[in-house]
Amino acid sequence: MSALPAPLSIFPREKLLQVARALPADLQVLSSLGELLQNPNSDLDQVADLLRRDVAMAARIVRISNSPLFGGSGGIASVEEAVNRVGFGEILKLVGTATAARFTESALDHYGIGAHRLRANMLYGALAAEALARQAGKDPRIAYTAGLLRPLGIMVLDRASRGHTAPGDAYAAATWPSYSAWEGQMFGVDNCEVAALILGEWRFPAELTEGIRAHYLARPADFEQPLAALLNLANGLSHRVSRSFAGEACWWEITPAKLQAAGLREEDFGPAVVETERAFAHAIALLGGS
Repeated sequence: MSALPAPLSIFPREKLLQVARALPADLQVLSSLGELLQNPNSDLDQVADLLRRDVAMAARIVRISNSPLFGGSGGIASVEEAVNRVGFGEILKLVGTATAARFTESALDHYGIGAHRLRANMLYGALAAEALARQAGKDPRIAYTAGLLRPLGIMVLDRASRGHTAPGDAYAAATWPSYSAWEGQMFGVDNCEVAALILGEWRFPAELTEGIRAHYLARPADFEQPLAALLNLANGLSHRVSRSFAGEACWWEITPAKLQAAGLREEDFGPAVVETERAFAHAIALLGGS
């Protein structure tokens, strides 16, 4: 189980977990879905049974699966039908798109991140991570999930800080070089540590949890984790197309050392960008272009 580093957060560990538990249940559904998809003995009925447990998510999945982009014509009325229509190959993206939509209905005021920017960052980062993982010969499902969950610590800290900070305490790019510098001063912990704490508590795979913890690649040891390097490069691609966050720009330079750590080459970016842009346009269209 992850522990917060010194200096101790102004928020007790249980406070951060309490805030995380108040988030929509989609994240824990994603964890369970990932386990099912990794198990060759799982079937579509088990997937449908899992997704039915969250009524709001089930309704959103049915709505999205009725999109003409999935070949739908308005005839799907249940999660079972939706799962059978998209199949194992696309169900994680369908659930991920529904999760991003549900998590990004409001802005993160303390960070100056609008709802549309948050949604675009989650989706583009997830899809870029998936595309790069495919180029690197790594598990695209783990990479996609990690890319989608990457901003979790930011979302939790934003919610935890409501009522604890003054309006003038919000992140300001002119004052702070990065979110992590500001978070260290304001909260005593950065968003990567908070995300790792929560994902560890929810029993996400250690590779994913530690990859998100280290994905800024702020320490030499972080380069020893291929998923961390891959997430960093995925967000470098996101930054190139103006879908990153202002307080993270300093982390996303694409360098030979990062490429080597992720098992990638510069020429891998071309195919990955084409795949990402196509998939991102599809996801946004599924959400009605918002």
